[in-house]
Amino acid sequence: MTTAAAAAAPAPAPVAENVITIDEFFRAQLRTATVLAAEKVEGADKLLKLRISLGGGEERTIVAGIAKSYAPEAVAGRTIVVVANLKPAKIRGSESHGMLLAAKHGDTLRLVGIDGDIPPGCSVG
Repeated sequence: MTTAAAAAAPAPAPVAENVITIDEFFRAQLRTATVLAAEKVEGADKLLKLRISLGGGEERTIVAGIAKSYAPEAVAGRTIVVVANLKPAKIRGSESHGMLLAAKHGDTLRLVGIDGDIPPGCSVG
């Protein structure tokens, strides 16, 4: 190969270190959830404690760092997307059973939601 041809050849794409397989992705159970109630976590300016419904009578508590972007009353009644099979974690004295999905750009945070009416508990993927 000539020097000019070598310079024109595209460089191989770098391999990302945090790449997962499709099987690993599908291990995460993404489901719709309805926020039944939300309240600030005492002593924490970034946290809200949400009571969510995953349908079929299943309710859970999720603690999420969204309080700087959302007041509790702005979240109640919304349909969001959660990781339903995340190992529970104790956050500021409350057990959190899952994680909501949100997008962040700079200081702007937006919840991942559903476009239209869909019941809680539906799979996302």
